[in-house]
Amino acid sequence: MEAIRKQASKLREQVARQQQAVMKQFGGGYGADGVFADEAEAQQHSKLEKLYISTRAAKHFQRDIVRGVEGYIVTGSKQVEIGNKLCEDGKKYGTENTCTSGSTLSKAALSFAKARSMMEKERGNLLKALGTQVAEPLRAMVMGAPLEDARHLAQRYDRMRQEAEAQAIEVSKRQMKLREASGNSDMVARLEATELKLQELKSNMGVLGKEAVAAMTAVEAQQQRLTLQRLIALVESERNYHQKVLQILDQLEREMVSERQRIEGAPPPVVESSMPPPPAYEEVNGIFMRNTVAELVETVEYFLAEAIQSYRAESDTELNLSAGDYIVVRKVSNNGWAEGECRGKAGWFPYDYIEKRERVLASKVAQGF
Repeated sequence: MEAIRKQASKLREQVARQQQAVMKQFGGGYGADGVFADEAEAQQHSKLEKLYISTRAAKHFQRDIVRGVEGYIVTGSKQVEIGNKLCEDGKKYGTENTCTSGSTLSKAALSFAKARSMMEKERGNLLKALGTQVAEPLRAMVMGAPLEDARHLAQRYDRMRQEAEAQAIEVSKRQMKLREASGNSDMVARLEATELKLQELKSNMGVLGKEAVAAMTAVEAQQQRLTLQRLIALVESERNYHQKVLQILDQLEREMVSERQRIEGAPPPVVESSMPPPPAYEEVNGIFMRNTVAELVETVEYFLAEAIQSYRAESDTELNLSAGDYIVVRKVSNNGWAEGECRGKAGWFPYDYIEKRERVLASKVAQGF
């Protein structure tokens, strides 16, 4: 609609200029003093059109910012709800967890819940700031009286200018008729009345144009200043929010990484073996033999076995084994130990680490001695 209005205004001016040129060519005395021959008025009209377009574009931009901020607030409020729910879940796990292997994850869950709660609080502060410092002032500017009053002045000026254009054309017509019928006093009186009305319109139009330009200029300056201030406030609010959230996350990360490093650097837990220690070597071979020890040992015939996995001796009475070694087994106890000889050394080893072999190569047998 604005484009159509501008195009119509330009067409009217073009037609009026052509009419004035025709009147001047055929001796019209008024054309040089007509409404379109006033350079100051033409400049005023051009400036007012530019101000009208500028303030309208700024108004639309302000409205776009308000809509964007309002949408961000709605979405952010939903994110706050989700974040608070996640915070509650982490706190619940941290306080109710009954893990038997340690409380590391519980501590991490509580730290995470605390940090998440702080972040959602900062997000809520951001949304509140965007509403009060950005959306509300711009909305008031868009809907405010100064802008509407200035636009009404501009529209009144435009209507008066159109009326002055029509009156100028009427004056030119009456001048032509008066030339055709010279000496007609009635036509002279009508021409004078028409010219007087045109002068009044031009005078009123000049005053109204100045008022409209002043009002639109003030509104334009206010729009530019206020919109820039609100954009700066938006950027500062988001910047402060992200800085605070970054500090919270940095602290949370340091706590979690420190706890992980403490766990990874700790020595492995000592697992008590359910397997009883082997009988004393001297006791099993008859030296200081006691009844309790004798009951643990089954007397079996010698047999040959192969180590299926390596075993590292933990005392002088035990025997080191490597996977694939052949052992001459001489005794097997009831508590899971066996005694035998391998590579010239004798001692105890777990019975589950070997498998009995019925047939082996002679070269392999030699390894057992």
